[in-house]
Amino acid sequence: MPGFELFGDLERQQVNDVLDNGVLMRYGFDGMRKGHWKAKALEQELQNTFKAKHVQLVSSGTAAVSVALAAAGIGAGDEVIMPTFTFVASFEAIMLLGAIPILVDVDDTLGLNPEAVKKAITLKTKAIMVVQMCGSMANMDALQEVAKAHDVLLVEDACQAIGGTYKGKPLGSIGHLGCFSFDFVKTITCGEGGAVVTNNGQYYTNADHYSDHGHDHVGNDRGAETHPFLGYNFRISELHAAVGLAQVKRLPEFLAIQKKNFNILREALSEIPEVTFRTVPEGGVESCAFLNFFLPDLETTRSVINGFKAQGIDVCWNYYDNNWHYIRKWEHLKELKSLFPISHEVKNGLEYLKTKTFEMSDHYIGRNISCLIKLSWTEEEVKTRANKMAKVIRASVK
Repeated sequence: MPGFELFGDLERQQVNDVLDNGVLMRYGFDGMRKGHWKAKALEQELQNTFKAKHVQLVSSGTAAVSVALAAAGIGAGDEVIMPTFTFVASFEAIMLLGAIPILVDVDDTLGLNPEAVKKAITLKTKAIMVVQMCGSMANMDALQEVAKAHDVLLVEDACQAIGGTYKGKPLGSIGHLGCFSFDFVKTITCGEGGAVVTNNGQYYTNADHYSDHGHDHVGNDRGAETHPFLGYNFRISELHAAVGLAQVKRLPEFLAIQKKNFNILREALSEIPEVTFRTVPEGGVESCAFLNFFLPDLETTRSVINGFKAQGIDVCWNYYDNNWHYIRKWEHLKELKSLFPISHEVKNGLEYLKTKTFEMSDHYIGRNISCLIKLSWTEEEVKTRANKMAKVIRASVK
């Protein structure tokens, strides 16, 4: 991760196909295409990758979450439970629909804590959105049980977890709807892009129409298509889809490299008694896009991060001090700093953030270090990196 590190001839050929015919839009212009339909082809490839009946490409992972929720009828005043540890896009996508993000604690999986989810459910709860952060997963069995018991949707934001599996199922294919991102720094990239994944035919049809202004996509005359309901523009372009089509064919190659590099680093750090690793639920297999580990306390973790920086060890973060991935620094959400008026439903629904604390999340995120696994590292570079990381950690835990 990310796939752009290994761009090559396959990506160039797919993009050149689009440039050759000049059709950058995924719909229409049939006679000009010379047989190339990159978005359609990528959707078919992703159906196989995710072992899912339906895939709808969209413009981003954020769009995928909004489209998925809208496809299931979630909107104004509905509550969607989500974790405190994620990217800001999670609450942005919920609020875009006029729905209310209800943030709850994570546990040692770095995903939603099922007990915290149970306590957060109200009569307004319409969905539980689990975010499979950093290439792994939350306790999916427990979350499925909670969703079933309360008759609410389970939505997977698997934007950072392509290639991970749980009990043989690809992450993103386990819930009622799954969401993926193919932005510039994902394991497979389109530059910008995302996907909604589902086995529910009605949700798929809704997502297909909603993401293209409500077009029903019936027939070969786009101007004659009807509009069964309101929609918006969340389309992906053929250029973006072309890059993704090349990249998805290389996913097994990328995952093998990630796993190799991940294991070298993990083995080196596992020899340090003070280092523990995130919990992966039984039956789960990480994508190995990130290596996540815990240190004894926040002070030690900050010391290690500073040591990494001093030694030139990049792409490692303590999200407790990060502006984008943890609730602690989301003042723009807590204070509702918006360019336009926020609805009374959402404003009132987010009042809880003024007093709510998240001690369990602080306990885990404060002690966590997350290291991105690059595809372009040589084996020698990974081993050197592992030794330097171990040396810094040992010096900090004395």
